[in-house]
This record gives sequence, structure tokens and C-alpha cells, in this order.
Amino acid sequence: MLGFLPNIGPTEILVVLAVALLIFGPGKLPEVGKALGRTINEFKRASRDVQKQINEAIEDEDKKA
Repeated sequence: MLGFLPNIGPTEILVVLAVALLIFGPGKLPEVGKALGRTINEFKRASRDVQKQINEAIEDEDKKA
């Protein structure tokens, strides 16, 4: 699940969640989670688009050569 954070264990995750709960409160936490999820999805989508454009440019250059 959190492959990009290999050194974080369950204890650290619980501490981060507890701090987030204290900062945002129980009412706002679901909204913050949704916003974070949308942001991550948008970043992934943009990354895929950039990778696709790079691959297409490479293929176009290969066809010209």
C-alpha cells in the first residue's frame, strides 16, 4: 500500500493519524482525506500523461530516423 514509504511502520502511521485527528478534528478529517486522495489521483494522471507524451515523442523520432 505505502510502497513509496518503506521505513514507516504501523506505529508511525498511527502517530500521524492521531496528529491529523487533533489538528483537523473528526468532522474535517474525511474531507481532508478525500482531498488528499483526489490530489494523489490527479498527480498520477498527470504523470501518466507526461510519460505518454514522452513515449510518443520517442516513437515519432524513431519513425523519422
